[in-house]
Amino acid sequence: MPKKSNPPTSQPEAASDLTRREAVQAAGAAAVAATLIAKVDGFPAIQKVRAANSTVGYGVIGTGGRGSYHLDHFKNVDGGRCVAICDIDDANLKKGLEKAPDKPATYKDYRELLSRKDIDAVVIATPIFTHFPITKDAMLAGKHVFCEKSLVFQPQEVHELRQMTNERPKQTMQVGLQRRYSEFYQTAKQMVQKGMIGEVTHVYAQWHRSGLGRTWTPPAWRCFKKYSGGLVGELGSHQIDIADWMFDSHPEFVTGVGGIDHFKDGRDVYDNVQLIFKYPKGQRLTASYISTNKHLSLFQGTRTEFGELIMGKDGTIEITVGTDNEPAIGLWYYEPGPKVEAAGKKKEKSASATASLLSTGRGGRPLPILLSKDQMSDQDSFLSKEMKFARRWLYQKGVMTPEETRNPVDTQLDSFLECVRSGKKPVADIEIGLADSTAVILANLAMDEGRRVYMNEIHNMGKPGGAPPAKKA
Repeated sequence: MPKKSNPPTSQPEAASDLTRREAVQAAGAAAVAATLIAKVDGFPAIQKVRAANSTVGYGVIGTGGRGSYHLDHFKNVDGGRCVAICDIDDANLKKGLEKAPDKPATYKDYRELLSRKDIDAVVIATPIFTHFPITKDAMLAGKHVFCEKSLVFQPQEVHELRQMTNERPKQTMQVGLQRRYSEFYQTAKQMVQKGMIGEVTHVYAQWHRSGLGRTWTPPAWRCFKKYSGGLVGELGSHQIDIADWMFDSHPEFVTGVGGIDHFKDGRDVYDNVQLIFKYPKGQRLTASYISTNKHLSLFQGTRTEFGELIMGKDGTIEITVGTDNEPAIGLWYYEPGPKVEAAGKKKEKSASATASLLSTGRGGRPLPILLSKDQMSDQDSFLSKEMKFARRWLYQKGVMTPEETRNPVDTQLDSFLECVRSGKKPVADIEIGLADSTAVILANLAMDEGRRVYMNEIHNMGKPGGAPPAKKA
C-alpha cells in the first residue's frame, strides 16, 4: 500500500470550516490539477470492474461532515472496499479514518488518490466550487464518480461536464440527490403517476434552519458567492429536484428575492431567500429558505426545518426525508369538497354565501402513505395479509407510522456501486444533476439582478461569445 503523502495543504478537499483564504488556495490548486495529473503514469482509459459481483474499490475525497457521513453509511453497503480517503484538514482526515470501513490509506492531495490503480470509483464531498474540477480530473483518470449536489457551480461547467460524460458513456456519473432513492418519495411519485391526487399544480418547499446564521459565519467558504451557492445551492437544490420530478418537467423561468437582512458580518450570500419557479403547464414551485426560524407547518407540527407539499386537484401530499434519528414522513389528504345536498332540499342561501362557507370548510384527516411492504397483492399469504391489515389499522390509529426499510443514503451508495459493476444508468444521473445545478445558478442570478431569468439562458452562458455567467460578488 502506498505511503501516506505530505504535499502542501492547499488542495481542494476542504474541511467544513474552510476559511476564505484556504478556499482561494484550493481554487488555485484545482485549476492546475489537470496539468499535473497528466504527468502521473498508468491511467486507464476507463477503470473497469471485472465482473458484476466484483468488489468495487473506492476512495472518498473530502471527509468533512458529509464525506464522513457517507463513510459511516458505507458500512451498511456490501460490494465495496474503501481503499483511500483524502482531505486537506487533519481533523477531518482523522474523523474520516474513524468512520471509514476497512483501513484506507490517507492523502491530502486528491491527485495521488486518483493515481491509484486499485480505485475504481470516487465519492466527492468537497465544497461546491471544487466539485467540477475534481470530477473532471476523476473522469479523466478513468474513475466512476459519485458527486454531491450541487453537481456544478458555474455555467461553463454545465456545458463542459455534459460533453465530458457524453464522451465517456461507460463511466458512471451519479449525483447526490438521495430523495430519488427514498421509498416514500418513490411512492409519492407513483401516486402522482396514478392520478391519486389529481393533476399536480403546485409544490411548496421550505428549509428553514435558524442556526445557519451562527454556523455559517465568515471566514467560512459558504458565506461567499465566489465559493458557495448559498441557501439555494446548499439546501434548495434537493427540493428543486423534487418539483422537477413530480412535475416531470423543468422550469421555464425563475424569479425571487434574497437579502442580507439579519446577519451583518461580512457575508455576501443571502440569509433569507424566497423563490418562484414557473413550469410549462402553469405549475409552480414556491420555495422559502430563511435563517431566523425553523418552524414547519406540516406533519401536524411534529417536525421542523424542511419538507415539501405536493398539491394536486384531488389531494395533497406532505413529505420529508428522514435522518439517522428521525423517520421519513409521508402523509396524504383528500381534497375537501362540498357536501352533496339531499335530493329535493330547497337552497336557503345564496350561491355567494355558500361559496364563502365552503371556502372555510373543515379539512380531512391525513392518511399515511403506504409503502410497497404494506400494499396488498395476490401473492400474499393469509398471514402476510393479516400482518398488513394490522399495520394499516395501527397507522390509521396513530399508534405506528410507516417506516422505510432502508435509509436512502445507504440505498444511493449501494446503487452507485451496482451501477459501477453493471454499467446501469443511475437513478440520479448526469442530466438530473445538471438540470438541478442550472436551476440553482439561475435562481441566484434572478435574485442578484432582480429580474425574471429564463432557463434557456443557460444555453449561451459560459460559452465564448455568449452571455456572461452569473455575477459573483
